[in-house]
Amino acid sequence: MPRRILVTGFEPFGGDAVNPSELIARDLDGRRVGGYRVVGRTLPVDAHALPKALAAALGDAEEPDAILGTGLAAGRTALALERTAVNLLDFEQPDNAGTLLSGAPVRENGAAAYFTNLPLARILATWHQAGIPGYVSDSAGTYICNQLFYEVLALNERSIPIGFVHLPCTPELAIARGPAKTPSLPLELQRRGIETLIEAL
Repeated sequence: MPRRILVTGFEPFGGDAVNPSELIARDLDGRRVGGYRVVGRTLPVDAHALPKALAAALGDAEEPDAILGTGLAAGRTALALERTAVNLLDFEQPDNAGTLLSGAPVRENGAAAYFTNLPLARILATWHQAGIPGYVSDSAGTYICNQLFYEVLALNERSIPIGFVHLPCTPELAIARGPAKTPSLPLELQRRGIETLIEAL
């Protein structure tokens, strides 16, 4: 039986009609990539509903052998491998439930931060060899993506590979956002980046 990797994306938020992370998680669900069977799930952009939804996704994956979260970060120019998740929720905009948190912890009395255990240098080198633009980011921010990243790292009692990748807009999403020069990458290239990452684990 192949190992299982849980790949999560998020529903659209902030007025966008689509979220590339959701599209990729849905597309990869049920596929075999790099020796893993992918369990792809979409999570809510809702600080209070996220823990329950994450627990359900982990249940669907039946104790996965690896976890990879993905999320949209409009303005990013390439795929961003996140290094750190911090115990802080400090929103610049409300989540999809209308919640606007300021200076709140992800977990009361939790660790200040957690670091990914993914082989960042190897993944980055593999991306560049495959012609996929990417870089290592030291901050996953303080919004829902960071919340997810922190939660899965805090739960990592079995020391399985866990990481998070921020995705740029797709060209279609950048156009829909208006005339501003929003960086973008085609969805297919983003999907290939996630597949390449899984193969590099």
